[in-house]
Amino acid sequence: MTTGTPYRSERPVGRDGFVQLLYAEWTKFRTVRSWMISLSVVAVLIVALSFTAAAGNHASFCPGPNASTCTAGHPAVPTGPGGEPVADSFTFVHQPLVGNGNLTVRVTSLTGAYVPGNTVGVSASGQLLTPTRPGLAQWAKAGISIQKDTSPGSAYAAVMVTGSHGVRMQYNYTHDAAGAPGSVTASSPRWLRLRRAGDVITGYDSTDGTHWNKIGTADLPGLPAAVQLGMFVTSPVLYPSGSNNGYPSRATASFDQIAARGDLPHDLWTGESIDANGFYPTLPSAATWHQEANQAFTVGGSGDIGPQVGGGIFGADVGASLLIGGLGGLIVLIILGALFITSEYRRGLIRTTFAASPRRGRVLLAKAVVIGSVTFVVALVGTAIAEVVSRHVLAANGSYLFPLSAAAEIRVVVGTALLLAVAAILALALGAALRRSAGAVVGGIVLLVLPFILGSTLPVGPSNWLMRLTPTAAFAVQGTQPVFAQVSNAYTVVNGYYPLSPWAGLAVLCGYTAVALGGAIWLLRRRDA
Repeated sequence: MTTGTPYRSERPVGRDGFVQLLYAEWTKFRTVRSWMISLSVVAVLIVALSFTAAAGNHASFCPGPNASTCTAGHPAVPTGPGGEPVADSFTFVHQPLVGNGNLTVRVTSLTGAYVPGNTVGVSASGQLLTPTRPGLAQWAKAGISIQKDTSPGSAYAAVMVTGSHGVRMQYNYTHDAAGAPGSVTASSPRWLRLRRAGDVITGYDSTDGTHWNKIGTADLPGLPAAVQLGMFVTSPVLYPSGSNNGYPSRATASFDQIAARGDLPHDLWTGESIDANGFYPTLPSAATWHQEANQAFTVGGSGDIGPQVGGGIFGADVGASLLIGGLGGLIVLIILGALFITSEYRRGLIRTTFAASPRRGRVLLAKAVVIGSVTFVVALVGTAIAEVVSRHVLAANGSYLFPLSAAAEIRVVVGTALLLAVAAILALALGAALRRSAGAVVGGIVLLVLPFILGSTLPVGPSNWLMRLTPTAAFAVQGTQPVFAQVSNAYTVVNGYYPLSPWAGLAVLCGYTAVALGGAIWLLRRRDA
């Protein structure tokens, strides 16, 4: 018996290594002129469409309900003690307090009304023609406040009753603490108290005027000796549940058992409308106050006191412009990602590829690395340019842009590039699984583009679910609008708000892509080339 010589491949060692595969696939990609041109088109589309979207957004401000009063641009946005943009519109019945002291009141009612529709009719004499409907905004506020002064963005601390969130203590716009729950009625009033000791303001509430609950304290550094204390009422735009549209609203509250203690130089209450920015619709007679008795007032107001948010009030942000540019580039990349492998099937070259490298899974992974890398680089450059251009154009058009940290800007640019890169890999996986360009492109559009279009037209509930469960959740990485729980707003996709955090949304797309790649590798190994 003779001993046979074991079979040995004639292929040189290392020829089928992953680095060699990467180089081979990159060579294939760069030698196809139309693919390289397509990459350039992606960068141009991102910049051009972002510029077009920003250029078409001209801000205008209507301080009153009559269209003839509208002016270009936006009014000055006040900033709070922390430098954040704030809303500061309310009716304030106040007087100066020098040094330490306190204010106690009882709130016996808080009611509201809103104007349905998008217009407010006013007569020549300023009377409201459009009838109002009863309705109290969830964050309508009525309470007492101690303020540095009445200038826009002034430091303050307040205790208040609200439309649907019980008693709250809020200070310096961004801080919020809960007090007693429940609504205010004549049979269930609330007593509120603020006490000043130097720079420290302490807030209390009570359901009977005898037993007091401490809600919290606010440290307001640099508070002057003379401050303003008094009663206030405000009511933000009312957003019906699940709606992208808000309606002008106002609230009215009744105060009695008013007791102010301390050095009160004038001992005289004065009422005024504080309207720092006018973003909230002006309603005739919304800001009213009158004294019912020696220690009783009825006060009405409209607006808000809190951090400023985007969406329906501002209507423009860099993220929205990048979204338009990103969608244009995305469609080209879906086609390019699919063609990177389906063109080999169409021309029969896939057999040569698998003959040279029989490990089919590694071939597909090498293609994924190549298409993902080149897409990321091109998208990164295009998005960075588009971000700078969009911000400049929007500012020139009078739009207000929320201040962004360097980390947030980097997240938007890098996140958008990652979104497009992963989307190209998903299209590649679909092409490997379906072997047909048309099917892969249609599948990519159905997964990556169609859900976003539907999400912008469907009611809020279904829209949010689409943006959670489909790959379009990744667009959350472009979100730049601030969100605050204590501010009424339509936090919806249409207004630039996403139901998932930026990186969680991108992770959803990565999950879909990983599953698609795994399925494509499994199919490649099981069927003929």
